[in-house]
Amino acid sequence: MATGLSAIFMSNRAALLRFLRARGAGEDAEDMLQDMWMKLEAKDLGPVADPLPYLYRMANNLVLDRYRSSIRRERREQDWAGGAGGVMADPAEQVAVDERMILNQRLDQARAVLRDLGPRVELVFRRFRIEGVGQKMIAEELGVSLTTVEKDLQRAYRAMLALKQKLDTE
Repeated sequence: MATGLSAIFMSNRAALLRFLRARGAGEDAEDMLQDMWMKLEAKDLGPVADPLPYLYRMANNLVLDRYRSSIRRERREQDWAGGAGGVMADPAEQVAVDERMILNQRLDQARAVLRDLGPRVELVFRRFRIEGVGQKMIAEELGVSLTTVEKDLQRAYRAMLALKQKLDTE
């Protein structure tokens, strides 16, 4: 039986769900409510003076976090696509044979750099960047924390950036 903040959460669940959807969470609203529940259950919170406003603030913060995360992800992808020499811009365009050879060589170099970072980093990068799997799902699949997945991605991004800078100076 839920008590305290958890009980207030449960009795206001429908209203919190509407709030999240109104703030733009869309289909992610249910997942965000689950995240809220998990955070409430994981923390040993003392008495909260105004529990309902606290829950709404928590929901609002989750929306803001997701929004900021999506903005950062879009910027990263734009930077990555722009730094790939237009390769990702339109694959239907005809590429000259010599350019294709150079691009294949660069792709092989990128694969080698990722391989040198270790199998987990390589897998995390591939699953997130190429296959489009979410970081949370990758963490669950590999049995590691979300922070570990984020750090693996950072290592891969730093390595790719270093390779790009090296290639730009050649």
